[in-house]
Amino acid sequence: MKKFLNIFKISDLRKKLAFTGSMLLVYRLGGKVPVPGVDKGVLKSFMEQATQQNSLLGLYDTFVGGFFSQASIFTLGIMPYISASIIIQLLGSVVPYFQKLQKEGELGRKKIIQLTRYGTVLIASMQSIGVSVYLSSIKLNNGASVVPDGSFYFYFVTIITLVTGTIFIMWLGEQISDYGLGNGISLIIMCGILAQAPFVFQAEWFNITQSPYRYIFLAVLMFLITFIVVLVTTGVRKIPVQYAKRVVGRKVYGGQASHIPLRILTAGVMPIIFAQALMFLPNTMASFMPDSGFGDALRNYFAPTHFIYSIFFALLIIVFTYFYTAISFNPIDVADNMKRNGGFIPGVRPGKATSDYIDRILTRVTLPSSFFLAFIAVFPVILFKAFGENISYSLASFYGGTSLLIIVGVALDTLQQIESHMLMRNYDGFLNKGKIRGRSRRY
Repeated sequence: MKKFLNIFKISDLRKKLAFTGSMLLVYRLGGKVPVPGVDKGVLKSFMEQATQQNSLLGLYDTFVGGFFSQASIFTLGIMPYISASIIIQLLGSVVPYFQKLQKEGELGRKKIIQLTRYGTVLIASMQSIGVSVYLSSIKLNNGASVVPDGSFYFYFVTIITLVTGTIFIMWLGEQISDYGLGNGISLIIMCGILAQAPFVFQAEWFNITQSPYRYIFLAVLMFLITFIVVLVTTGVRKIPVQYAKRVVGRKVYGGQASHIPLRILTAGVMPIIFAQALMFLPNTMASFMPDSGFGDALRNYFAPTHFIYSIFFALLIIVFTYFYTAISFNPIDVADNMKRNGGFIPGVRPGKATSDYIDRILTRVTLPSSFFLAFIAVFPVILFKAFGENISYSLASFYGGTSLLIIVGVALDTLQQIESHMLMRNYDGFLNKGKIRGRSRRY
């Protein structure tokens, strides 16, 4: 406890934590504001049926913090912003204009952020139209409708409200990133996932009392999965580096041996978030066609427990792991910095040969990590199929999959920033000896 109490002794860190907590509190309280014209009771009954049928709506509701089932102004969540970020980053790999912006430093970064905001408004507008049409089409077996009065006024107010809610969440995330701790967008997603955890375990409490041994086994399994996820997330591949001696005046610099700690999972949790955002697109398209056979087929084939959904989800994670690794770690820059500082890898020539060597190792360690991410993401489906009707998909998703990866990745990144603030002010980290791998930035 002494290590955690040291956090509050640092004025700057204390203010950042308070600001981050207040912004997340505003996000949770703002999500309680409902959209006008929606019968929340009917929508709640429909969402309970959708969750029991393992529909993608239940998973989407988890990502937006349960706000979809509450007909909240934050129904769209932060997913439009993530989708816009994916599109901008993909364009940065193929379009010369965006490649130029990426190389312009701070000015180019601000321009990319502005374009991402415009893209967020466009995507949120399209999704809000689909959500309003889909809500108007929902009717229960007893004839009750989610939207009693589906007039033009309802569509207009709903679209404006949902788009504004998404923009406000985007602003909250940017404020947390600028003035708080951690990545604001990732923290908002993690906050939404953790907010659903008590309801998930509360719903399973009766089953736990009926068969406690099975849930003891699941608890042990959850611990092992979390342990492996943390192990892979913080694992590094050390590349030895030797620095030559340099004489400047009367002083001798260099001559020491070091290493490049190449993270096994360089991309972190972003491939999961990106892939999950794209997996919501088929369901979004189906919302525009509520009464058509094609829309029903999309909803059935892209249900979280369907085989086709798992294949597409796993492939997207593998692709995005390589893609995000390529844009977050540049072997050419690392090789150039080593060459300027008189560093070299033993047995490898400086320059292009060094960058090729680092790139080859990076490719080799990324392959198993991408397959690991894909396996953990589809693990809830495997768990659900293994236990059958004895476990719900919402509970299985907390034992593995997207939710666990996001929680672990965001928590480690936030702890890394907290520990760096403590070390800068001559405080010890969270451990008595050494530092947890992955919590100290090496490059």
